Amino acid sequence: MRISQLHFTSNGWTSYFAAPGFNAEKSQLVFVFGAPQLIIVPEIHNYLKINYPIANIVFSSTSGEIMGSEVYDDSIVATVIEFEKSAVVATATHISKHANSYETGKYLMSQLDKEHLNCVFIISDGTYINGSELVVGFNDDNPGKVPVTGGLAGDAARFASTYTGLNEVPAQGNVIAVGFYGDSLLVNHGSNGGWEEFGPQRTITKSDKNVLFEIDHKNALDLYKEYLGEYAKELPGSALLFPLSLSINGSDKKLVRTILSVNDDEKSMTFAGNLPEGSKVRLMKANFTKLINASSAAATDAIDSSTETELAIMVSCVGRKLVLNERTEEELTAAKDIFGDNTIIAGFYSYGELSPLNKGSNCELHNQTMTITTFTEK
Repeated sequence: MRISQLHFTSNGWTSYFAAPGFNAEKSQLVFVFGAPQLIIVPEIHNYLKINYPIANIVFSSTSGEIMGSEVYDDSIVATVIEFEKSAVVATATHISKHANSYETGKYLMSQLDKEHLNCVFIISDGTYINGSELVVGFNDDNPGKVPVTGGLAGDAARFASTYTGLNEVPAQGNVIAVGFYGDSLLVNHGSNGGWEEFGPQRTITKSDKNVLFEIDHKNALDLYKEYLGEYAKELPGSALLFPLSLSINGSDKKLVRTILSVNDDEKSMTFAGNLPEGSKVRLMKANFTKLINASSAAATDAIDSSTETELAIMVSCVGRKLVLNERTEEELTAAKDIFGDNTIIAGFYSYGELSPLNKGSNCELHNQTMTITTFTEK
C-alpha cells in the first residue's frame, strides 16, 4: 500500500505526504473529507478526477478534518491510496430511492460481492439518514460478519446540511459503501467513548425509533432538564455535554446517544440513533482525561501487534470536539502515540460513528465516540 495526502486551504492544494514510489495514475481510492462549503465546489471534484483518473473518489462533509495529529476547519484533506495486492469496489445510492434507511443499507450491501469481502466502509449523509436503521440493513445482508465501519457526514456544529458523493460533486442524501477485497489486507477497528455515567439507571417507557417521550413513565424532557439545571437554558446545544448511555434489552453492551433536538410542545427529544422501549439509560457527563484516554483505547483495539499499521481512518463525534475545544488535538495525539510515526492518519469529526463494539459482532451506530479503522497490506 502506498499513500499520498493533500491539503486544500485558501492557498490552494499542497502536498502533505507521498510514499516513495506512489503512482497517482494507479491509485484506486481517494477519501475526501472537507468543509461543506468547499467540497461542493465542482473544481474540487474535477481536480481530483484529473489527477487520479481510475480511483473511486469518496466525498464527505465534516465538522472538522483530521490529518495526522491535527484537526482543521474550513479545509479539505484528501487521502489517496494505491493498493498493491487488494481490490476496492465502491457503490452509492440516494435515500430517496428507498423506502427507509434500513432498505438503503440492505440495498448497498447487496451490491457488494461477498466472496473475499474483507471490510465495508460507509460514508453516509448525516441529516436525512437514521443511522441505527442503516446499519441494521447492512447487518442483515452480512452472513460472513465482515467488519462494517465508517461515519455520518458532518456540518460543523450547525446540523443543517451534509454532503456526500461518489465520483461526483457531493450532494445531500447520498450513502456510499466501499468494499475492500483480498486476503492480503488486514483490517482492524476500535471504538471508545470515555464518558462518565451518573445518576440512577432508568427505563425507556415510551419512544418512537429515535424520538424519546418517557423514562420511567415520566416525561423524558422534563426529567432531562431537571438534571441539567442551568444548562437546560442552553438546549439543544448543551445536550452535547450530557449524552445518554443506552443498554438495549438486558444486553451488557452500552451505546452512547446524543440529542439532536428538543420539542417543547410535544415534550420530546430526538436523538441521533434509536432508543427502543425497555432499554436502560443513564445520563453521562464529560471527563476530559477519560475522553482522551478513550482515544488511546480505540487505537489500541485497532492495531495488530504482529505488524505496523499503514493507514488509520479516525471518525470522532462533533460533540467530543465541542467539549474538548482547544484540547481536541490531544485525543488525536493520544491515538497517534499508539500507532507511531509511520502510520498515516486521516479522518473527520462526524454526526455519528459506525463500528462493531467488538471484533466479530455486528456494526452499531455510535455517538460521542472515537472510532478508528486501520488498514495494512501484508
